[in-house]
Amino acid sequence: QVQLVESGGGLVQAGESLRLSCAASGSIFIINAMAMGWYRQAPGKQRELVAEFTTRGSTNYADSVKGRFTISRDNAKNTVYLQMSSLKPEDTAVYYCRLRLNWMSDYWGQGTQVTVSS
Repeated sequence: QVQLVESGGGLVQAGESLRLSCAASGSIFIINAMAMGWYRQAPGKQRELVAEFTTRGSTNYADSVKGRFTISRDNAKNTVYLQMSSLKPEDTAVYYCRLRLNWMSDYWGQGTQVTVSS
């Protein structure tokens, strides 16, 4: 059974940084995943992609976070990170980790709250 455990959320002031972690457990290796990354959902809004790794290690970022957020991973630890810098109040949301092993296997973490005060 695959589980995703997120950590690292919290309350920060605008301009500060946070690093989120997502550790995958179960009989899987994230290096073999079709995609793994981070989504977020703010109150009253749809869940949106923040950043993700796709096949062959390429990355996708939302335009709103380019240049401020960096996704990275440690394959040996089955963990993906999201380094968030220059945080803005509009980055406030619940951040979810998502792992897609293939088209039929899609997993989500429980979410971690990030709140940025102005």
